[in-house]
Amino acid sequence: MAGQKSKKQTRHPSALKRNRQTIKRTARNRTVASTVRTYVKKVRAAIAAKDTKAAEEALLAAVSVLDKAAGKGVVHRKAAARSISRLSSAVNKTKTPAAAK
Repeated sequence: MAGQKSKKQTRHPSALKRNRQTIKRTARNRTVASTVRTYVKKVRAAIAAKDTKAAEEALLAAVSVLDKAAGKGVVHRKAAARSISRLSSAVNKTKTPAAAK
C-alpha cells in the first residue's frame, strides 16, 4: 500500500505533500507496530511454554520496544503501559508455583 494513492487526490501542492508524508509515515508506523506485536508474541509464547527465564528475557525486549513505540506515537502511552503491566504480571505468575486448588 505504500505506493498507492488515495482515490480522491487534490492538485494543491500542500495537499500532495501531505499525502506523500502520510504514505511514508504509515509505512514507518506499520513496521514499528509489527515489531511490537512480534515481541509481545515471543513473551506470550514463553509464558505458554512455562519457560520463566525465556519469558523474563523476552519481557525486557518487549518493554523496550513498547516504550519506543509509545515515544514515537505508534502506540498510545497508556496502552503501552497497560500492555507492559499485563505482560509483567503474567511473567511474574510463572515464577510462583501454582496455588493448590
